[in-house]
Amino acid sequence: MIRIRTTVMYSVLLILIWGTAFSVIKIGLEYVPPILFSGIRTILGGLFLLAIALNRGGKADFRKNGKIFGISAFFNVVLFIGLQTFAVAYLTSGLAAVLIYMQPIIVGILAKYWLKESLSPLKLAGLMLGFLGVIVISMAGISNGEIFVTGICMGLASACAWAIGTVYLKNVQDTVDIPWLLAAQFTFGGLVLIVAGLFFENWSAIEWTISFGVSLLYTSVIGIMVSWMLWLKLIHSGDATVASAYTFGVPLVSIAAGILYLDEKISFTLFLGSALIVVGIYLVNRRKSLKTESTT
Repeated sequence: MIRIRTTVMYSVLLILIWGTAFSVIKIGLEYVPPILFSGIRTILGGLFLLAIALNRGGKADFRKNGKIFGISAFFNVVLFIGLQTFAVAYLTSGLAAVLIYMQPIIVGILAKYWLKESLSPLKLAGLMLGFLGVIVISMAGISNGEIFVTGICMGLASACAWAIGTVYLKNVQDTVDIPWLLAAQFTFGGLVLIVAGLFFENWSAIEWTISFGVSLLYTSVIGIMVSWMLWLKLIHSGDATVASAYTFGVPLVSIAAGILYLDEKISFTLFLGSALIVVGIYLVNRRKSLKTESTT
């Protein structure tokens, strides 16, 4: 009973962090260009994770695992977080979260062909609902202008990059030390994003205000370090699938936070598309939850 309560508490906290992070990123983007913001918050989070990895011990073995670290950093940080930030810049924080959290649905497709996982009728229904939701949102986006459509494309591209990175991690997780993998991917990926930001953007455009500082600290310390520490605890305790079953709650939290704190609006069409995606995410992960329960 105590373990169940702890798992639920960690899962709820994780979802609240992931869900509110989109609104906080939106606030930070008022004071900093998107690529530089992605790089600064990511490398800060990576350095915090590096301190944790050093404290936990283990072996990085960069000569052996350097390629794995590089591939993971490219998909899970450079593409995922970089494109995610642009999606938040072009869309409401809630809609960006909905599109990016298509990731579990895309993972379901990749896992079938890459990891040879089965595609149950429940998961198939979730996939269909998710993509129907994307079609509905895309139709609404066409009438809202070019920037809105660009944001939708950025959000979906971010979800695809995250899905590829997730499946890749599943494929190599038994060959590397996970704390070191996370520390390396965020540090290396953050460095790449900062270099790209210095090339395409202007460092002097950053406004070092209190609001930006709070946004930066929250998204790096809470959004990256704390959330990944929680995720690691769930993985090591064997309860990661339980947390995954609640993934649909992240876009719901993000939509609520955007409405409450950023005064964001959502039309009926966007609400319908978002609802279809959220239900699809739930169905895709529900199979995992039932499987976990049947084996305990």
